Amino acid sequence: MRISSILFFLTFLSAALSAQNTGVLTGSVRDKLTQEALIGAAIRLEGTSLGGVTDVDGNFRLSGIPPKSYNVVASYVGYGAQTKFNVVVNTGNASQLNFELEPEGTTLGEVEVTINRSVRIASAETPLSIQNVSVEEIKSNPGGNFDISRVVQALPGVGGVAGSGAGFRNDLIIRGGGPSENVFYLDGVEIPIINHFTTQGAAGGPAGILNVSFIEDATLASSAFHARYDNTLSSVLQFRQKDGNPGRVQGNVRVGASETALTLEGPLGKKNGNTTFLASARRSYLQFLFDAIGLPIRPDYWDFQYKVTHKINAKTTFTALGVGAIDDFYFEAPKDATPENLYILSSVPGINQWNYTQGFTLKRLINNGFWNLTFSRNMLDNQLDQFTDNNDGKQRDESKRVLGIKSQEIENKLRFDINKYAGSWKFSAGAMAQYVKYNNNAYTRIRAEIRDSVGNIVQPAIESRFSTAIDFVRFGVFGQVNRTFLNERLGVSAGVRLDGNTFTDDGANPLNTISPRVSVSYALASKWKLNASVGRYYKMPLYTVLGYRDESNVLVNKDQPYLRSDHYVAGLEFVPTKVLRLTVEGFYKKYADYPVSAFSGISLANQGGGFGVLGNEKVLAVGTGEAYGMELFAQQKLNKNLYFTGSYTLFWSRFSNLDGELIASAWDNRHLLSLLAGYKFGKNWELGVKYRWQGGVPYTPLDLEASQRNYATLGTGVLDYTRLNGIRLGAFNQMDIRIDKKWNFRRWTLDLFLDVQNVLNAVNPAPPQYTFKRTPDGSAFLTTDGQPLRADGSNAIPLILDNTEGSLLPSIGIVVEF
Repeated sequence: MRISSILFFLTFLSAALSAQNTGVLTGSVRDKLTQEALIGAAIRLEGTSLGGVTDVDGNFRLSGIPPKSYNVVASYVGYGAQTKFNVVVNTGNASQLNFELEPEGTTLGEVEVTINRSVRIASAETPLSIQNVSVEEIKSNPGGNFDISRVVQALPGVGGVAGSGAGFRNDLIIRGGGPSENVFYLDGVEIPIINHFTTQGAAGGPAGILNVSFIEDATLASSAFHARYDNTLSSVLQFRQKDGNPGRVQGNVRVGASETALTLEGPLGKKNGNTTFLASARRSYLQFLFDAIGLPIRPDYWDFQYKVTHKINAKTTFTALGVGAIDDFYFEAPKDATPENLYILSSVPGINQWNYTQGFTLKRLINNGFWNLTFSRNMLDNQLDQFTDNNDGKQRDESKRVLGIKSQEIENKLRFDINKYAGSWKFSAGAMAQYVKYNNNAYTRIRAEIRDSVGNIVQPAIESRFSTAIDFVRFGVFGQVNRTFLNERLGVSAGVRLDGNTFTDDGANPLNTISPRVSVSYALASKWKLNASVGRYYKMPLYTVLGYRDESNVLVNKDQPYLRSDHYVAGLEFVPTKVLRLTVEGFYKKYADYPVSAFSGISLANQGGGFGVLGNEKVLAVGTGEAYGMELFAQQKLNKNLYFTGSYTLFWSRFSNLDGELIASAWDNRHLLSLLAGYKFGKNWELGVKYRWQGGVPYTPLDLEASQRNYATLGTGVLDYTRLNGIRLGAFNQMDIRIDKKWNFRRWTLDLFLDVQNVLNAVNPAPPQYTFKRTPDGSAFLTTDGQPLRADGSNAIPLILDNTEGSLLPSIGIVVEF
């Protein structure tokens, strides 16, 4: 009754003030090819008489707009119009849009080209295998928790890690490739880490770092990569940030189930708004929630983000940006000593991390083009500590240590690219240089020494302990050219990239990594396009692999070549209206020179989906692999208050191990289905529903005999690698819903939302876990003879944890914009 009364009061008050509360829309319109301002471009809000034109700097400002969602159209004589869909206008913050228009072709007809470009996000370089998510789609995504990494998991070809990534972690599995095969860019600055508690070498983690309040949109390319992007095998995920509001200081406070965030933006100085800023800080309180419900884990994090943009003159802009995070994952004795809680204590490492990326970009407009000069620095400091049977993470018994890592990765990067056009030709070229430093002090207990009752060794100890520090230079150059033919019906793009380094044995010769790619797009009709792409892509071995030293202190992995992936993709695109797009694509990826563990014989392609480190061992570059399949995708942008996306991917992912035989990889879901829909009701109510279904992935069963012998000294079971990925889990499925209600007051907006994850309370499988039975209070192990647990576990009572749980997770959040 109290909640109903509050909602009634706020609704009544909002209705009473609605006549005097209006919003503001600002932004800019530029030529996409030259980045020059378009003066006098028309801005129109569809379905209304509201609109305006850009000023001498290409900027616009529309005021007096009734708060709700709009589709906003920018047009200019001689250019194709562009529509921004689902733009939310409110009274709290001025909404900001940046349009980039392309010169209009003359042969296909103005209306037809406009329809095509309103919903298409493909380019000549990447005419297929590319998707875009707007900021509103990120904010309102059911179950997304304002986390960009989680939102893109609803796109075609994107899966997660079984048992955790699908519902908990943000590992991105793109078209059957591992989580270490992706790269990320923020306004053109490479950002290696986008998740808290990241897995070193693989980039995944349970919570995203980037603040959605900064983001204008995110674009995911899963093939046909522009030659400017290096070190990717599976995807390039680009985040484009907005600039700060040049008119006034504004911001928002977001309070959710797990965190609180503050964002501010506005002008710096008083000179015509030429300098703007964005700044934010976010603090989690998951550790308090987990303590209240009795879980032993305590994830605690901060993150910070900023962007400063300074317009030096009409031709030159300077941008500084930064992202950083501080993470602490520790343990406390559980209030309820269940086998599941006690297993967590022994199987997951404590994590103490911090990382940052800092970037500076100078952008200069030139005749028929522009250039960018970017300097950036990123650093990861990673410390992992894991102990067996540890019920207090702050008390460290070194005899029980299983893992100890203290590692740093530092990259200093300089990039330059120039982009020009001449008639139907477009050119881009550039170069990059990086100075890399990596150090690591590492200890891993693989097997403990075990003796029988008379002192004979029945299992020798296997441990890895090394200390390393390396530094070297990476370098690369690229070129890309595009051209249209046949009255612009045919578009062709060709590019090449060469990369090298001063560390690996053959790295100094960039001819070893010649990376050509060609894309073709043909307009069968005004609404139909046939697209194809072929390319070869390279990735440098992980620093954790290159820095590994054996017991003789020798860097044994300097002979590693670059990993290689050849892509072959073809697809058909149908755009029947300006708001609806349908695509079908087939893809084939062939891998070579993939590293395989010299100890276990397992390909690193099967690893990287959990907490810890990927690498830190001797490897052999003998692995091969392939991933192939097809994707169906349908997307309707906001139209008559409804928007939706639907995708289905059928694929196979197989990699070889030391024996050379291709077997199903740890990411071989086979089926990925994702459905997302939203409807905007009157009075600023919105409902969103998301459903995901993923086929079960293979997993490796437990070696029960080895598990019993080693559990007491490892804290986990031992896998039977003779049956690698020999069993398949059941399917994962989850439905999430979200309800939003906004109230617009004078100069501020209140958004109250209810988000329910796994609303169907589906039970989703994960690989079983191995432990020993304990006393009711968890203080000791039960044994078959009533005596203390033997070192070899021979008198233990094994317990297999089913690990198939599902829970409905409701949460309420508040966003205040001012």
